[in-house]
Amino acid sequence: MNFFEQLRSLDANDPGRWPLPFRIGAVVITFALVVGFGIWQFVVKAELPVLERAKLEEQELRATFDQKQRKAANFDAYKEQLAEIERSFGTMLRQLPGKTEVPSLLVDISQTGLGAGLEEKLFQPLGEIQRDFYAELPIKIRLTGSYHELGNFVSGIAALPRIVTLHDITITRASQNTFDELTLDVTAKTYRYLEEDSAG
Repeated sequence: MNFFEQLRSLDANDPGRWPLPFRIGAVVITFALVVGFGIWQFVVKAELPVLERAKLEEQELRATFDQKQRKAANFDAYKEQLAEIERSFGTMLRQLPGKTEVPSLLVDISQTGLGAGLEEKLFQPLGEIQRDFYAELPIKIRLTGSYHELGNFVSGIAALPRIVTLHDITITRASQNTFDELTLDVTAKTYRYLEEDSAG
């Protein structure tokens, strides 16, 4: 009787009558299954959340590594950009008037209006407003003149060597009888860098 015939002839209800090698094999297989189930239940299954966390952490670390590697690869380009930004910032800072230059800038703004042929009705510097690293000096201005003179005034303000911005612009007819005479109400703002106060 060969092995397969012996295996087929085994009575599953009476394993005590099986030949010794088959009983040993059954015990070994049962033991392996029980041990395997125990390892899965008490070791592997308990460690699965740890494994999942480790996988997520690995993905995050890889993403961080890739990001830092790209930054490191572009480090020289970033340094050049920073130097360019610092140069641009320095150029813009030079366009902000110092505390001692503000009065002459106010005169320049007033002269720009007069030079454009406008009649100055109001020129009222308001209080300085402190911002993060600069101070803002608003000036209420009312000028009267033709449309082209108003355009010349705005162009003249844009051409000033210092930064001056125009806000709250309102243009109305100076009177009901005239069509070419307009009134410009505007708030001009100039800016001053504040670091010189702490340095001075």
